[in-house]
Amino acid sequence: MSDLPSVSEMPTDVREAKDWVRILAEYREPSHLRSWTELALTIGPFVLLWTLAWWSLSYSYWLTFAIALFNAAFLLRLFAIQHDCGHGAFFRSRNVSDWLGRVIGVLTLTPYDVWRRSHSIHHNSSGNLGRRGMGDIHTLTVAEYAALSPWNRLLYRLYRHPIVLFGLGPGYLFLFQNRLPLGFMAKGRYWLSAMCTNAGIFAGLAVIIWFGGLMPVLLIFLPTTLLAATAGVWLFYVQHQFETTHWETDDDWQLHEAALHGSSHYVMPSVLQWLTANIGIHHVHHLYSRIPFYRLPEVLRDHSALAEGNRMTIRDSIANARLHLWDEDSKTLLSFSSGPRALPVMWCLPTVV
Repeated sequence: MSDLPSVSEMPTDVREAKDWVRILAEYREPSHLRSWTELALTIGPFVLLWTLAWWSLSYSYWLTFAIALFNAAFLLRLFAIQHDCGHGAFFRSRNVSDWLGRVIGVLTLTPYDVWRRSHSIHHNSSGNLGRRGMGDIHTLTVAEYAALSPWNRLLYRLYRHPIVLFGLGPGYLFLFQNRLPLGFMAKGRYWLSAMCTNAGIFAGLAVIIWFGGLMPVLLIFLPTTLLAATAGVWLFYVQHQFETTHWETDDDWQLHEAALHGSSHYVMPSVLQWLTANIGIHHVHHLYSRIPFYRLPEVLRDHSALAEGNRMTIRDSIANARLHLWDEDSKTLLSFSSGPRALPVMWCLPTVV
């Protein structure tokens, strides 16, 4: 018998990223009762608030609008459940998870099978400089940015500007881009996913308009959807965009190292953590995506090293929104002002954060 310690007996400061995978496998099994309970605690308030907002149309448009904005939190949580379904983490049955994900996809305006494929690519290439472009926030290196023409630098700065990323971008992504299986246009199954989701969305909107006219769409559907989309994009952004994140060239990239060191631990108040289904514990999720979201806090309670890793507060995340260029020399994400100062600034838009 070997005298070497087991992975669980290793000091936390000498464990490699791949060692954690064997430990985290202990947390992968979902509880059917807990999963159904979490679903009920999410879809129930969502439907109730939708009904309450519709009822309030007869009394106050401002009240309707306020209820719709509050309901965005439960739509965001539904997306997080859809996310777990995509990883096969919510139920033991892959078939049940997939069909629940497809139904929720109509509410989140996200074709489930298309998203699941693109998100899988994201998990299998996150932090790889040679495999950017699918399921990521577009990020250039300092050298790549310096080599761009002035016009293309301007376009990149426009793309990375908060007004675009968190203002215009989420609405475009969920209302328009998701209507086509972009990136998978040659595959029939992804067309079927997108078109069936579209049919469900349009049928739902037709019923709403038939019974309530345009006001439920304008004052309930759109505010709820757009705010949830913005919050979702923000969460996805801060999960991988921070100063000491992890990017490597294809030859040096390693899946588990990128998962552990290239994903943040977004520390939020308990209410926000519940509403976002613990998605802020993202470094653990990337290390082992089959763990149900409701078991992620259990991992942190049992393993203090993971609880302290890549911690990011809300204040930190706002500061990190200024960082847009990956510096391959210092291995840090930099702001435009910290990048190549010799670039002509008259072609560059200022950032507001």
